[in-house]
Amino acid sequence: MQLDLNLLTALDALLEEGSVAGAAARLHVTAPAMSRSLGRIRKATGDQILVRAGRTMVPTTRALAMRAEVHALVQQAHRLLSVQQELDLETLERVFTVRWHDALTAACGTALIAAVHRRAPGVRLRLPAEPGTDTPELRRGEVDLESSSSRPTLPDIRHRLVGRDRLVVAVRPGHPLTEGPLSIERYAAAEHLTVSRRGRLHDPIDDALTTHGHERRVVAAGPTTAFALQLALDTDLVVTLPDAVTRAARDQLGLITLPLPFQSPDIPLYLLWHQRYDDDRAHIWLRDLATETVQALFTPPSAFR
Repeated sequence: MQLDLNLLTALDALLEEGSVAGAAARLHVTAPAMSRSLGRIRKATGDQILVRAGRTMVPTTRALAMRAEVHALVQQAHRLLSVQQELDLETLERVFTVRWHDALTAACGTALIAAVHRRAPGVRLRLPAEPGTDTPELRRGEVDLESSSSRPTLPDIRHRLVGRDRLVVAVRPGHPLTEGPLSIERYAAAEHLTVSRRGRLHDPIDDALTTHGHERRVVAAGPTTAFALQLALDTDLVVTLPDAVTRAARDQLGLITLPLPFQSPDIPLYLLWHQRYDDDRAHIWLRDLATETVQALFTPPSAFR
C-alpha cells in the first residue's frame, strides 16, 4: 500500500484541533477537503480517529496514543525540508500579530513599533485588543506573540518570563489618602475601582484584604487601565494596579502613587507563542526584541538619572 505522507500533516492538525473545521482552517484548505483526508486516514489506519460526542468530536484511544508521535514526525519533517537562511532584516517582509494586555500595549507598544520599523522596515505589526482567558488563536497561528500573567497550561504553548511587577495604589493629587501614612484600615475604607473587561467588581485584592480581616467597597469597574486611571484622576476613587506597566501613564496624568499597605505577591509577566515558531528566525528576532522592549519597563527609574 502506497502511503501519502501529506496525511500525516492532516492527522496532526485533526488531533490538535479536534475538529474537521478547525484543522481545515489551520491548514488553509476547505472543510470538505479535510473531511476527505480524514476518510483516507481512517481507511489507512483502520481506526475512526475522531468520533462524534454530542456537538463535538473526540479522539479515539488509538488517536490519543499516536498524537505525540505524529506531531513529532511532522515537526521533524518540517525541520528536514526547511531551508535555513540567514535572516535579512532589511528585506524581510512579514506581518506579526502581537496581542498584549492594554496596559502593556500602552506602556511599550510605541517603542516596539518604532524598534521594529527601524530595524526591519518591511515588517508590519498588528496590535489588536488584549487576550481573553485562553489562547486558541496562538494555536491557530492567528496571533504570534501574547502577554499573560500566568504560565500556559497547554504543552504546545511556549512561554518566557520577562519581568515581575508589584501592585501600587493610584489616586488624584489632594486625595484624602495622601494625607499621612496609608494604613490598611484607611485603604479598605476608601471607595475603589477595579479594572475588568468583563465588569467584575471583585479581584484578588479583595481576597487578600479578607485574609487581613478587612473588606473594601468597589463602586465601579472600568474596562481598561487608561479608563481607570482617568477616572481616578477625576474622582476620589482609588485604583490598585501593576506599577511598572502603568508608571508612564500615571506620571503623564499627574496621579499620586502610594505603596500598597499590605504584602502582596509579585505579578509575573510572560510572553507566549506557539511551538511552531521555536525555530523560526524572524519570530525569534521579534520575541527577543519584544523581550528587550518590555524589560526596559522594569529598569528602576533611578537608573536613567
